[in-house]
Amino acid sequence: MPSLTFTKGHGTGNDFVLFTDPDGELTLTPEQITFLCDRHFGIGADGVIRAVRSRALPEGASVLAEEPAAEWFMDYWNADGTPAEMCGNGIRVYAHYLITEGLVTPERRDTLPIGTRAGVKDVLAGVSGYTVDLGRWRLTEEFLVAARGLHVPRPGQGIDLGNPHVVTALAADAKLDGLELNDAPTLDPAPESGANVEFVVPEEPLIKDGVARIRMRVHERGSGETLSCGTGTAAAALAFRYWGGEGMPNHWSVEVPGGRLAVRMFPTEEGEHVSLSGPAELVYRGTIELPE
Repeated sequence: MPSLTFTKGHGTGNDFVLFTDPDGELTLTPEQITFLCDRHFGIGADGVIRAVRSRALPEGASVLAEEPAAEWFMDYWNADGTPAEMCGNGIRVYAHYLITEGLVTPERRDTLPIGTRAGVKDVLAGVSGYTVDLGRWRLTEEFLVAARGLHVPRPGQGIDLGNPHVVTALAADAKLDGLELNDAPTLDPAPESGANVEFVVPEEPLIKDGVARIRMRVHERGSGETLSCGTGTAAAALAFRYWGGEGMPNHWSVEVPGGRLAVRMFPTEEGEHVSLSGPAELVYRGTIELPE
């Protein structure tokens, strides 16, 4: 059996198996990815991240055309073996991994451009974690969302952050806590490629010291319920600000089961961007035999 040397990491409980393959010589099968993410027979994770140079992947050509300095590509795969466009928690953990492994050596105030299937994302290392500029976002269509624990389907707002999200507001903590999210919520109309689905409630008071505060749970497409979802956190804040209208702040604090993340909306020359800030940790290293 082939073996894989890996590192286990997480961002607010959203956990990943990371490994280095600079020249793209090792391509895991969907079955091997599923095995690695299995919490009973494998390592256990919400996804797998391969550290590979952008030039070694077909997807990397557009990345390097956009930003020649984006040497490294975050090759991210969901727990079910399907590829994903982006992962807000994963890219912070990935940046931490690149720095810890000595694959990059950014100065303290330098941004680190990283290639993803959703384009180049800039990550900045801070005192207590990492901040990633998730780039531009857009509203998409509205959906009806049905889930176990909801008595009737609820409206959901589509948000595109390079990967698809549908955000649904609930009235109270008890409603949020009563959801069963191991099974995928049902969306009407059904998105062709699926979507991450977030459920959110406001904290009391909603706004404190100029920062809006909400709680969120999420079912991630291809992974099930996770303790956190970085792009989902941003989507939840964006949807809630949209519903609130004028006067809503651009700074948000979002509590997820795995901790708390910060979201900020800010103007740029090409339109509004949204950033995500939070911790990234590497837990342990090891070697595991892969099934053929």
